[in-house]
Amino acid sequence: MTKGLSLFAKRRRRNRTALRARAGTRPRLSVHRSGKHIYAQVIDDAAGTTVASASTLEKDVRDTSGANIDAATSVGKRVAEAAKAAGVTQVVFDRGGFLYHGRVKALADAAREAGLEF
Repeated sequence: MTKGLSLFAKRRRRNRTALRARAGTRPRLSVHRSGKHIYAQVIDDAAGTTVASASTLEKDVRDTSGANIDAATSVGKRVAEAAKAAGVTQVVFDRGGFLYHGRVKALADAAREAGLEF
């Protein structure tokens, strides 16, 4: 079934399968990182809508580099604040195929400190 998939795609599939098993009705905090930016969004899969989002492409942080831990920390704080404003306090963390290290870990820690529970 996974023949021909990259290691990234295998990790992503394995992670999403585990998330579906333990998510219940909670929305997921999905993270994507590229070489220059990092993006986070809280997605309600039951309704098929994005509840809150934040990235390093937004106007107030666009001037600084989006490819470091400081930028990931600020995105984590902003997505948590937006989610809390929308009434979401509990989520499941969807790291996709990315390893839980560096910028991804910094974003998760900042979101937890800002009030999201996962």
